[in-house]
Amino acid sequence: MTPKISVAQRRARLVARHRLATPAATVTGATEAMVALHATDPVTVYLAARARVRSATAETVDEALYAERRIVRMLGMRRTVFVVPAPLLPVVQRACTDDVARQLRRRLERDLSKAGIGGTDAAGWLRDTEAGVLRALAARGSATGAQLAADEPRLRTQLVYVPDKSYGGPANITSRVLVLIAAEGHMIRGHRRGGWSSGQFEWFPARAWLADSDDGVGSAGGAGRETGADPGLAGAGGAGPAARGRAGVDGAGPAADQADLDAAAARAELARRWLRAFGPAPVSDLQWWAGWTGAQAKAALAALPVRDVDLDGQPGVVLADDELPDDAAAPAASLLPALDPTPMGWQARDWYLGPHGPTLFDRTGNIGPTVWWEGRIVGGWAQRPSGEVVYRLLEDVGSDAASAVSAEAAALEAWLGAARITPRFRTPLERELSA
Repeated sequence: MTPKISVAQRRARLVARHRLATPAATVTGATEAMVALHATDPVTVYLAARARVRSATAETVDEALYAERRIVRMLGMRRTVFVVPAPLLPVVQRACTDDVARQLRRRLERDLSKAGIGGTDAAGWLRDTEAGVLRALAARGSATGAQLAADEPRLRTQLVYVPDKSYGGPANITSRVLVLIAAEGHMIRGHRRGGWSSGQFEWFPARAWLADSDDGVGSAGGAGRETGADPGLAGAGGAGPAARGRAGVDGAGPAADQADLDAAAARAELARRWLRAFGPAPVSDLQWWAGWTGAQAKAALAALPVRDVDLDGQPGVVLADDELPDDAAAPAASLLPALDPTPMGWQARDWYLGPHGPTLFDRTGNIGPTVWWEGRIVGGWAQRPSGEVVYRLLEDVGSDAASAVSAEAAALEAWLGAARITPRFRTPLERELSA
């Protein structure tokens, strides 16, 4: 008989596993609990950590990112920027980013060829340009995109996009080339430039950046991982980015020692971690979250000990050793940021979102700031220009919950202090509340 797992049990598991009731001890621990933190909007990383680590400050997040380097920013699932635990970087690289990089390269080569750049060998021209970028980066040690473009002028080559539209026109290929090099594992988005809400970063050679990681991810084995890290990583195939070194650039890519990390094994490991944090769930949720094909998702699950379960009439899967329900935690209110990994962890969201999607999501599927109670979304919040954190409950949650939400809003306002934040992707309720 197929085991049944109720919505209430899934919500209890969400609260426990996502550290919304019992905080993680460190920013790295919180990141490991979530598999990865969304980082398309830099603010998300800081506020997602703050929601899960009682002692978290902007400085402790910076320490984990830039001093200890226990967590690393990379392009990952669904061609989205994430912050991942350093030992997980090669797993995500093989499981997701390698496919993304191939797509990015094909599209850029196609556009260059159409524009006549590189003559009859746009692919060769692009490879030469990338090699020049990596030589310049190696010489500098770290660099901004503008500095790299000054050193390698081919980055200023322009392509014309949608010329028949008012928003179209010429644009440099700088960002496309740098993102491609990073997606292939040769560069890391390192120190930020500006405040903690800044989206500007310096680029570093991947091998050099990871060699200084407290997790030792630049050397085989990833020794030195924080106590409490997922032990499944130990058998996932080592550490360090998975991409191959760029020809002619000594030390540009750290991948020679990681070439044995198999993509299928990496997808199985990533699926295992996702199920531990987000399961039980329909297979389609895993496929969506990882950005895989249906065949890739099914193959990853076939390599794991999983069981079919009944999710209130919907088929789902759970790790075979993880069927028992989590204990219900004491009720706690959480104010999660836009693009937080909890609401963005599933494609089928009715069981925790209810009818609130239209007011909390933008038109392209990005969620805004949300208010949570007992494992479900009950409202949204925003920061006004004055610094006040305001919220709106979208359903009746009772006086105890309302008091807890009010207290959490006050705590977040105090935490933000003089900082002013605006989500990169604005949503209807956030716009209304922040006005």
